[in-house]
Amino acid sequence: MDSVRFGRVLGIGARLAAKTVVSAVDAATTPNPSAEAKARQSAEAGSASASTAPGITASAMASGNQGGARVPLGQRAARTTAQVRQTGRGLKEGSRRFGEAVWGPFVKVSGALWLELTGVFFGIFAVFGSVNAWKMRGALHETSANHDEHVRLLIAAAMAAVFGYFCVSSFVKANRRSRG
Repeated sequence: MDSVRFGRVLGIGARLAAKTVVSAVDAATTPNPSAEAKARQSAEAGSASASTAPGITASAMASGNQGGARVPLGQRAARTTAQVRQTGRGLKEGSRRFGEAVWGPFVKVSGALWLELTGVFFGIFAVFGSVNAWKMRGALHETSANHDEHVRLLIAAAMAAVFGYFCVSSFVKANRRSRG
């Protein structure tokens, strides 16, 4: 991969990661509209409970039940448990989405970079094999005197071909991954 293409891939990944972080920060700093309603409801419940009889609970006031009946402890515990579970699920889903948004572009760029790096190493081995094959090109035609050199020539040519294929296929996969 040339330096211009590497810079372009790295720049695109950095810009996508920065945009994701900015949108996540904006979403995190936006005030929750339901929190305002809850604060108003709890303030009303606090002022109402101070002016009511001690036997009436705030949840009974909110439901309009002022006959002195209390909400059973089991119902309050079930409601609180359900709220905790819902909050936990929301936090889990939000953290999963944030992780995908932040790490997705990074994984894509790093995967393409890894494929190109392995392609370079395969290319080095392919060049090494082709240089050795070129040095032994005199042993192309096998005779009884140069049998061992002819075998080395064939091994070097096979090594150059195999590692050349791995090099080219690695760069092709990196190109597909960076585009798709």
